[in-house]
Parts: sequence; structure tokens; C-alpha cells
Amino acid sequence: MADLIWVYAEVVEDKITPTTLELLSKAAELGTAEAVLLGPVPDDAVQTLANHGAGKVYCSSDPVFRDYLTIPAVETLAALIKKHQPALMLFASSYAGRDVACALSALLDLGVITDVGDFTLKDGSVEATIPALGGSYQNTSTLAVAGTKILLVRAKSFEAKPCSQSASVEEVTPPSDPAVRKVHVTERVTVRREGPQLEGANVVVAGGRGLKSSEHFDMLRQLAELLGGAVGATRAVVDAGWVPYSLQVGQTGKTVKPNLYIACGISGAVQHLAGMKSSKTIIAVNKDPEAPIFQFSDLGVVGDVFKVVPQLIEELKKRRGA
Repeated sequence: MADLIWVYAEVVEDKITPTTLELLSKAAELGTAEAVLLGPVPDDAVQTLANHGAGKVYCSSDPVFRDYLTIPAVETLAALIKKHQPALMLFASSYAGRDVACALSALLDLGVITDVGDFTLKDGSVEATIPALGGSYQNTSTLAVAGTKILLVRAKSFEAKPCSQSASVEEVTPPSDPAVRKVHVTERVTVRREGPQLEGANVVVAGGRGLKSSEHFDMLRQLAELLGGAVGATRAVVDAGWVPYSLQVGQTGKTVKPNLYIACGISGAVQHLAGMKSSKTIIAVNKDPEAPIFQFSDLGVVGDVFKVVPQLIEELKKRRGA
């Protein structure tokens, strides 16, 4: 029998997250993929999981999983793992994924590897590849202990591959012990977002300290809108308060893999490169010809970003109007 691999399915803004689908596709390549889906979800959630490799979905729509943090999900997963003994449990390296995975590891004394970029299963052990120093090096870690292994996997590590199939569904009984209701969600705040979601955008226009102020991000927004893309930023920029942290790309921010990444006024620190250097095409605009970003760019423009970007915007407007 093929190795049984489970994926913890996450829902954000009433949609299954892209990383969940990436993990399912990878799991289906290596073994028998199944998903665990906890909390209120959109009507098409189970079919979406099936369409990316899940042959079975364990689910409960009980609001306890939405209204109380971590503990209800951990207790439910622990019971399921004890019963079914999957070889591997995959979590996205998200805030929710990290919380649940580490608590589950402690509760069941399971081995866990974090920040995984790739992995293989062989003879009951799992070998994971972990990017280090912004992806400049690849470390390898192996879990060979008995029982279910846990991996926390980086976003965009794999490609989400749609398939046509159906999935069986097993309803899960939510925990009834009042002790699981220790951490209650009192409020959810939605950050207003303009344009496409950064992680899934096909085009990303990102700015660094070379833009000098928050006001100059307006021209990046114009360029991104013309290209149907999203705006990103370096950590220095979000730390300065120029744009929200939700736009940060890099080792401590979001990992993106668009068809086109335009880096404006970004020097190319290794921490930023870790979040974007897998982009299909990278264009860099920087006045410093020695900027490290040019070593990773498919096209480099040595010039003043305040002249180059407005000219590009005007040219795109002309072509759109033609």
C-alpha cells in the first residue's frame, strides 16, 4: 500500500489556501493523499481538495474550530492520527499551521521538521530539504523515528496540479471537553487590499528603500494595475511604515513565484531574494550597477527608478490606448 500522507487544509477568506493545494499535489505524487478540513468552509471546499489529489477528506464544519484557537484542532488531529496512523502529516508554514503542528508534536511526541522546501519518503523515513541563507545552500534533515512524521512546508515549494477525481468524506466529531475552549477569538480585522492577492499574482511590482518614501509607491501601484499585478515590498520598507506588512516579500515575509517580478530600487539582500528568486522572469531597476539583485535578474536596467518607472507607465498607457 502506498504511504498515507495527510494535509492539514487551511481556509482563508472563504477559500482553500493555495499552499494547501500545493501540498496535496505533492502528497498525491508520493503516496495516498488525504486531507483534514476543520471548521466552517465554502460549499466547494471538498471538491477543490479532491481536484488536487485528496482521495478522502476528514471534515467537521463545527464553529468551535473557527472560534477557538489551536486546541480544538490539535485534539481532533491527535485522535485521528492515533486511529489511522498516517506516515506523514503536512502543514503549510503559516501562522495557523505552525501553531497546530508544534502543539500536535508536543502532545503526541512526534518528530517535526520545519521550513521544508522539498521532501521524499523512503522505507518509513522522510528526508527533507531545507533552504538556508536565503536559498544559497540546501540542508538535508531526516526523520527515521517510528510513527507519524510532521513537516512544515514553505509556500510555493510545489506546483498545485489540478486533477479530475472525487473524494470520500468522513465526518469528524468535534471535541466536547470545555478545556479546549481556552483561547477564544474576540475579533477579526480584515486589512483592506487592492488588486490581486500577492501570493497568487502572476505579476509582482516590488519596491525597496530606493523609492525613498511611501508616496513613491503610488507609481508602483499604477504600474501593477496596468500589468494586472500586485505590489510587494522589502522588509526595510515595511519596517519603515511605508506600506503594510502584508506586502512584505522575503525570508520573514511572503514567498512569491510570479511569471514576472519587477524589482524597483531593491538592492537584493539575501533575505529578500529568498522570497522571490524563483520567479519565472525578474526585471531589476536600480541606479547602482553593482547591486546584487542584478546577479539574479533576467533583465537589468541601470537607471533612476523615478525616471524609468514613469516612462514605462506612460508607454503601457499608450499601448493600451492604441
